[in-house]
Amino acid sequence: MHYLHTMMRVKDQDKSIEFYTKQLGMKVIRQNEYPDGQFTNTFVGYDDKDPNAPMIELTYNWDGRDYELGDAWGHIAIGVDDIYAVCERLEKDGVPVPRKPGPMKHGTTVIAFIRDPDNRSIELIQRGQ
Repeated sequence: MHYLHTMMRVKDQDKSIEFYTKQLGMKVIRQNEYPDGQFTNTFVGYDDKDPNAPMIELTYNWDGRDYELGDAWGHIAIGVDDIYAVCERLEKDGVPVPRKPGPMKHGTTVIAFIRDPDNRSIELIQRGQ
């Protein structure tokens, strides 16, 4: 077995793609429109060379419906080399950073939390500790 992707519905396709590519440095791996189903799937990730690399599937339904995050949603996690610099840059670009970088509660790993355009939590984890 192999982990492939996580699917998330997004309210504004362009805003979400811009966030994941420009703010988090991912690449658009592929995008497919499904006129019969009235939706678009955009796959973003860090490795556009390996078709088996993990990705995020951003699903945009053309009818403009709203979504609730639900109480079962947790977060996705992304490793970063300099969490303090990344959070500073993201905040300057208007990305919410509700949990500033620092050691996690009950541990030493340095983490932070940011929010995507649909208000989902993304944990940033300092790599190489």
